[in-house]
Amino acid sequence: MKALLAILGVVALFTGLVIGGEEKSGHATDTSHLFFKPDALKWGAAPPGLPSGIQVAVLVGDPGKPAPFVIRAKLPDGCQIPPHWHSTEENVTVLQGTFLMGHGDQLDPAKTQELSAGSFAHMPKGMRHFAIAKGETIIQVHGTGPFDITYVNPADDPRKK
Repeated sequence: MKALLAILGVVALFTGLVIGGEEKSGHATDTSHLFFKPDALKWGAAPPGLPSGIQVAVLVGDPGKPAPFVIRAKLPDGCQIPPHWHSTEENVTVLQGTFLMGHGDQLDPAKTQELSAGSFAHMPKGMRHFAIAKGETIIQVHGTGPFDITYVNPADDPRKK
């Protein structure tokens, strides 16, 4: 029950994050083109399921609903996302900075791939993975919701601190 409430809390926070576009804000039901320029993004604090310091902007859709979504996340230098997994596929494109990603149940910087701007990563549902930001890093995440995060080690979960 606690896990369900935590997930609902993450969903509620994601749902509340919005950004501004040149024509109109992004929603999965819009039938017109959407245009977003980097300086028009409205960043908000990441939901409690992600480490502090991360900022998020929702571009299209609602990550809390069972539908396609696109979000951006801005991670400060040195930010670490401990080993975790998602119940849906995750697709990550690095837009700025360097994103160190690895897979497994232990965060080990020596076992990461260094992904520079323009790089892409795909994680199947359930795949245990972790990440470290090198320099301020901006990633774009897209997938089909609802987005959730489950930490391999429950003590790493920011919602439990």
